[in-house]
Amino acid sequence: MAESEAEVPKAKPRPIVRLGIFLISHSCLFSVICCTAGVLTLLLLPVLAKNTYISENALMPGSANPMFSSQEVSEANRLVKSLTSLDSKPVGSGIESQRLIAEYMSDLGAEISYHKFYPRSNQFHPLHFFSYPDSGSTRENVSCISHGLNTVGIIRAPRGDGKEAIVLVTPYNSLKVGPGEALSLGIAYSVFSLLTQVTWLAKDIIWLVADSRYGEYAAVNAWLRDYHMPVFSGLSALKAEICPVSNVHNELKENSVTERKINDGFRRAGTMATALVIKVTDGSEHFEDSLSIYAEASNGQMPNLDLINIVNYLAVHRQGLRVKVEKMRSLINCKWLKILGEILQSLGHVAKSLNPQWKFGIPAKDYVEGAATLASSLYYQALGVPTGPHGAFRDYEIDAITMEISSRVALNNKARKNDFLLRGGRLIEGVIRTVNNLLEKFHQSFFLYLLTSPSKFVSVGVYMIAFALLVASLPVVAASLYADAHKVDPSFGIDKSTPQASATDELSITPRSCKWLNAAKKVFLVHLWGAVVSFLPYFICQIPSCTPTTSFVVWVLLSSFSLPILSLILGSSFSYGRPSQPQKRDWTLLKSVTISAAFIGLCLMSVINFATAEIGALLMVPMCLMAQPLKLDIRSRKLRKFLRVACNLALGFLGFPPAGFFVLKGAFEGFGGITVGDFWSWLESIWSWSSATYLYIDEMGFSVDVTERDDIRVQSG
Repeated sequence: MAESEAEVPKAKPRPIVRLGIFLISHSCLFSVICCTAGVLTLLLLPVLAKNTYISENALMPGSANPMFSSQEVSEANRLVKSLTSLDSKPVGSGIESQRLIAEYMSDLGAEISYHKFYPRSNQFHPLHFFSYPDSGSTRENVSCISHGLNTVGIIRAPRGDGKEAIVLVTPYNSLKVGPGEALSLGIAYSVFSLLTQVTWLAKDIIWLVADSRYGEYAAVNAWLRDYHMPVFSGLSALKAEICPVSNVHNELKENSVTERKINDGFRRAGTMATALVIKVTDGSEHFEDSLSIYAEASNGQMPNLDLINIVNYLAVHRQGLRVKVEKMRSLINCKWLKILGEILQSLGHVAKSLNPQWKFGIPAKDYVEGAATLASSLYYQALGVPTGPHGAFRDYEIDAITMEISSRVALNNKARKNDFLLRGGRLIEGVIRTVNNLLEKFHQSFFLYLLTSPSKFVSVGVYMIAFALLVASLPVVAASLYADAHKVDPSFGIDKSTPQASATDELSITPRSCKWLNAAKKVFLVHLWGAVVSFLPYFICQIPSCTPTTSFVVWVLLSSFSLPILSLILGSSFSYGRPSQPQKRDWTLLKSVTISAAFIGLCLMSVINFATAEIGALLMVPMCLMAQPLKLDIRSRKLRKFLRVACNLALGFLGFPPAGFFVLKGAFEGFGGITVGDFWSWLESIWSWSSATYLYIDEMGFSVDVTERDDIRVQSG
């Protein structure tokens, strides 16, 4: 019986298990291949970009002839002339311009209302990152005269049921209306005038004239907040207490005809299908009229790609405008990028000569511009700060973009000005008419994408490949380190690499198998320290008359003292005596847990904001993989070891958020005017928008950097 049992062959491990063992045993080679492939895939994204297309067939852009004519252009000129004449008045120009716009709206038969709002506080509060958009409070000691006033006009659709609406937004400074702002108001008014006469309109039209004296975003966001949140008597009473006497409406209602059409209450229409922010600049182009599209919102949110495709199609093929999206100008003249583009262009020619159906490679110039546009899209999505007032709409799941129309010459010539107004008005009319055809919200096209040009994009299924390749090595290396740490344990005299370990030794192995909990405790301590560091600005902001430089210094000092305090509270230590074999194993376990935590953090951030996760992976993955004890590498006196020390120090320096910020700012803007307060000001600009990038920088940036330094101390003592 014993002989028969001995003859039974051992079951072979499954293929997936054998693959895992193979990858763990060759983790170094696997890491190099994955990281290299991830970086190359990221550089190839401009080549892999596809042409945009309109997914929703019901949109049918450009299917109808435009109705916008010279009559509407004359209406626009009339409003522009009136606003320009008001601009010369030094006193009361703000109220006069608002009264004038309301009178023009009332002449069209629109429902008019005023929306009064107060500046919102940008004071940092940690809970704002997890609450409703713009949950900040009104600034304390706000003056009754320090308020903004939006003018809102609503057209009820003759074929609609009042359940859907399209929003036109024209930001302007009511205290001083500039030429571009006057033209944007003129275009919006002319389109608004046309829409009061058409019979095909099925969605209500809201024209929001946003008072941007306190910022374009603030005015739009204040109106959206009141639009979507019910106003109770308690809130009205609170505003009455803040400003008990208000003569704003009395000052604006001097005209009896206009007074009858102005509503004192907050007027609403239906659910917003889309929003268009209209802005005009003049004399910035040398070749042709252009249209710049800004689409990035908070935390990397983007509108549905169909909205951008509609605007791009109508602007290029109907109005002859040159459509642009933001580019990172510093990369346009980058030599290594041009060389890479020429290499890819040559490879494309070779591939086409082998098989004409292979469409690989693009012209070098297109590659450079595509890479610059892609880098800009990644940067603004990762920053988490909206690129315009359209970002306020995305917080309420409304697709919106900012359309900035620019003329190639100054608009002093009357004929040139009329042509510019005609093309701009027809473009807005075409977009509204196209969205009016939509029977439901935008849903067919992409919400997760990166633009390489106005007509090319990279979808989520393509750009996630680069991120997946970058982080794929982290779990494999973590498993390899964990396995290496458990092979030999001199304290118990057990070598798991040999099959002689008896069953009685398993009881002694059990305590050793839980040693990773000590490493997990240290990693948890560092992440807890990162959370404390991210909450400290809330208390620093309470210090009166504190400059950015002082705030930054206080933040650094408090952060430095908080780590030893937390280590004492939790009973965790990062220092050791002379290096020994158990301490080497502890360092290996600590690095394994650290890499595992970094992998989980990167994957979670890729769901929240892919661009932040991608940039973080480019910095953190090499740092995690290359971290080694510095003293042992220096003592070896080998060139390879010294190179690794240099790489570790460089990566640790760049991975530390303040240092990385100063290096990047100096590379793009010069090191002349950089101060330590610039980093604090930059962080203020991020947390004022409730950007998740701020918490990510503090939690992952500080934690990984300090954990890697603690790894060094564990080994070298």
